[in-house]
Amino acid sequence: MLRRLFQIDGASVAVVFVLLIIVFMITAPQAFLGYRVYMSFMATVPPPLIIALGVTLVAVAGEMDLSFPSVVAAASYVFGILFQEWDVTWLAFFCAVAVGCAMGLVNGLVITLLGIPSLIATLAMLFLWGGLVTVLSGGIQLAIPDIYGTTMHSLLVGRIGGVFPVQMIWALLMAGFIWMLLNRHRFGENLLFIGDNLEVARMVGIDATREKIKLFALSGALSGLAGVLLTLETTAYFASQGMGYLLTVIAAVFIGGTSIFGGSGKVIGTVFAAFIVTVIEAGLVASGIQGFWTRFFIGFVFILSVTANAVIEDPDKVPLVRMLRTKLRKG
Repeated sequence: MLRRLFQIDGASVAVVFVLLIIVFMITAPQAFLGYRVYMSFMATVPPPLIIALGVTLVAVAGEMDLSFPSVVAAASYVFGILFQEWDVTWLAFFCAVAVGCAMGLVNGLVITLLGIPSLIATLAMLFLWGGLVTVLSGGIQLAIPDIYGTTMHSLLVGRIGGVFPVQMIWALLMAGFIWMLLNRHRFGENLLFIGDNLEVARMVGIDATREKIKLFALSGALSGLAGVLLTLETTAYFASQGMGYLLTVIAAVFIGGTSIFGGSGKVIGTVFAAFIVTVIEAGLVASGIQGFWTRFFIGFVFILSVTANAVIEDPDKVPLVRMLRTKLRKG
């Protein structure tokens, strides 16, 4: 009964999230018993969460996308330069997302047509896209403070009642869309087939090459969207924008319960896990623990969550559990 409960998308991760909040309420009451820290989470989590939703789909197909930090930077630069030079907002928004989609499309073509493993290909594209953006921007920071107060700014990253960040609503709507895409659409079904067994997927008529190209294009578009939201929130672009999300996003995807082997994905788990990573960072600092412990605890939660999810899904896949079961049967 308990195992079935934890197999619900996001259930086990939600429990971890609630426990962390309780712990930090006790250890850092001055921060976690007030509302401001939670509003801060609502403002900072949406960009990495939106990226993580795309990477979740990529992981479901048994692939990996490490190029997203550079895609975020590219979309941010395109949005910033178009607004600064031509004073356009919505056109800049769509161009930035389109650039992210195009980069993802190229990633997909490189992976599928050249046969390069996605981990290696997207790592290479991380440097390639990042270098290209740095060259185009001259490596300088681009500030666009005039974007503050525009209709777009208020609509996408404004504050409801002067407090609640609007971008959280957009991120949750995107999470709902990705959940539907994975669990209620043929595209998601195809990705699950591909991630579970590529040969079987091909035998049942799934065009794996086409689906993977679409997948990476979607992942790129989501990274582009995240780049725009980040630029609107900070009103600035800088060349390394997005690099700080590399650990956060990958951790969110796999802490959230998506299988590292492909064939299974937990979108709701990704949502809670994105908050977990942010809560750990803020909670440790607020509790008076030195900041360099943050990565240690994130790594610890990462290993613990991946192991727990593996045990819940199929205990026999975990050698230690399998060994203990065998000993108990013999005993």
